[in-house]
Amino acid sequence: MLDAPVKDLDFVLEGDAPQLARQMASDLGWELLVHQRFGTATVTHNGCSVDLVTARRETYAAPGALPKVDAGALSEDLARRDFSINTLALPMFQAQPEVIDEQGGIADLEKGLIRTLHPSSFIDDPTRILRAVRYEQRFGFSLACATEGQLQQALSQGCLDTVSGDRLRHELVRILEEKLPGRALARAITLGILPAIHPSLIEKSSLARLEASSGNESTPEPLACLAALVYHLSPGDAESVVQRFSMSGQWAEVVRDTVALRELESQLSVPDLRPSQIVELLNGLGDAAVAAVSHICDSQLVSHRLGQYLGQLRQIVPALDGNALLAMGAAPGPTIGKILAKLRDAKLDGQVVSEEDERQLVATMLAGGVDV
Repeated sequence: MLDAPVKDLDFVLEGDAPQLARQMASDLGWELLVHQRFGTATVTHNGCSVDLVTARRETYAAPGALPKVDAGALSEDLARRDFSINTLALPMFQAQPEVIDEQGGIADLEKGLIRTLHPSSFIDDPTRILRAVRYEQRFGFSLACATEGQLQQALSQGCLDTVSGDRLRHELVRILEEKLPGRALARAITLGILPAIHPSLIEKSSLARLEASSGNESTPEPLACLAALVYHLSPGDAESVVQRFSMSGQWAEVVRDTVALRELESQLSVPDLRPSQIVELLNGLGDAAVAAVSHICDSQLVSHRLGQYLGQLRQIVPALDGNALLAMGAAPGPTIGKILAKLRDAKLDGQVVSEEDERQLVATMLAGGVDV
């Protein structure tokens, strides 16, 4: 109906979907993954994925809690969906199937509206708040007036406070994987969604700069969008955001490195900064954060130096290695590392060019007692 590509196949069964999936996987020789608690299963083969779910009804013990799931009828399954545009179904047993549309999804598609199915939808599952913004920006739709009112009411009641960091991070990842993630994040800030998750997430300017630098034809990398979102944070707030979203690994690294880079910008702006000093300042910071900040920082000079570091400076190393230094008479141990660091700095700054230049510098250092 939207003339959009089909990315996956989802089937709902009034019956035991995992059992059907087991039979399907056995008959076809496909791989099987079953989520018995939710009555769902996935069969995969050569990159093709088919999801089968048991028609079910859901009840929520408390806001933000995972639902209690029981088998139900198709109408009950459709009525538990996030939004009306998610409730359309096509019968597989009819020769000329007609779309099942019990919640007015087709009309909302035509109007370009994101509409919940009942007033307590966001209270039952607060993660729908983030999905509402994601769908709205993906399709260029608008939140229905009543739906936006329900969203604001849920925020005022602190519903997002009940959602775990893992679930929030999952929804954030889904937003960052969109074609225009910056717009969805900016909208989430405007509506007060991200500030409700953490009060420091209020700045949109870096998101706009990243989108402008990416152009209309390319999608920013998810980690670059994450960097733009946290760029203005203090180190303390950055650490708090990492904890709130239960971030680890590269995600946590990008948040911390982005904030560290912003605090280094005054030093990176010094006019006569040598290449070796640039490398020293950026040493240990991840490439993803450096690349992102090069697109979102205010200073053209800093942006140029960050790009120069990624594209050139970090690859420059001496021609001589530790074995060559030992052969020249250097003592084993920390001295080797100090001489190599000196050689790298000299090569970065153009003080040595050839291997012969490096040997002469090493000889000078060794003759002088390696005062490094």
